[in-house]
Amino acid sequence: MCFGFDGGRTLRDSLDPKGASRRSLLRGAAVGAAGAATLGTGLATPALARSGRGGHGAQRPIQHDRISIQMYTLRAATTTVTDADLVLTRLAQYGYERIERAGLLGRSAAQLRARLDELGIRASSSHDGISQDAAALRNKLEDAVTLGQRYIVVPYLNSTRLEDWQSWADQMNAEAAVAKRYGLRYGYHNHAHEFTIDLGGGLTPWEVLTSRLDPRLVHLEVDLFWAYTGGVNTGAADPNQFAIDVVRGAPQRVRQYHAKDRDESGPPDNKFADLGTGVLDFPRIFRAHTVEEYIVENDQPDVSPLTSAAVGHLYLEHLRF
Repeated sequence: MCFGFDGGRTLRDSLDPKGASRRSLLRGAAVGAAGAATLGTGLATPALARSGRGGHGAQRPIQHDRISIQMYTLRAATTTVTDADLVLTRLAQYGYERIERAGLLGRSAAQLRARLDELGIRASSSHDGISQDAAALRNKLEDAVTLGQRYIVVPYLNSTRLEDWQSWADQMNAEAAVAKRYGLRYGYHNHAHEFTIDLGGGLTPWEVLTSRLDPRLVHLEVDLFWAYTGGVNTGAADPNQFAIDVVRGAPQRVRQYHAKDRDESGPPDNKFADLGTGVLDFPRIFRAHTVEEYIVENDQPDVSPLTSAAVGHLYLEHLRF
């Protein structure tokens, strides 16, 4: 869904920061700094990333080439191949070296690989649903190999039936075994409902998945916004600690994060926020567990998709934890 965005207008607004309103002066300053960096004029470490909310004087950075972005964030600005080309160009200028696909942006896998190679970007991961048959599985794995991916991730499952979650876990194990033969790591991406749906006797989908998915084959891509929201929805006293417990408590390896912030002042159906402007304590979470990819995402950008992309990269690039 595009949530009411006009793709062409969104793209133009993204490329013209003079026309964009800012949620806060902090965000405006961050975007301005990102623009300065793109122009090669130098960049001071922004306060939002330098100070964090974790304290402890830690100084560990995120390796630059581990920062990525989920292209779903930019869906409203990539509705045509031409617009997608402009967006990918801007991502390269912001410093992104990786993206996580949500489709092929109107191209074949080979065509998209050629364009990304020109820009110095790698599609290292993708969101792809469970396959309907062996041919569909083969096609998505072959596309991933063509693009040079390392990961392929199931983005969403939802049911109130225990049997569905059990069946899905078994199918993911089977698909992951095939993906391994292609040299790919196969993962699952959470939302909040996995922590709150009662499948009977208090059993949750998250408990089913983490007990049934083979940790030798399937890893987790933990969406930190949704893990935090799961904590809120279950009444956790400290939702940041709930998210940490999600990461630490699973037998599966957490290899990827979706780095997505939460604005508690937002409406119930849109509490998404650009990185560093919300309530998630990323330094604390990242200290608890580091991953192979830190993937920027904002499901519903309130200014423009490219603003979210610029702020997200800037925040992660200068974060110390």
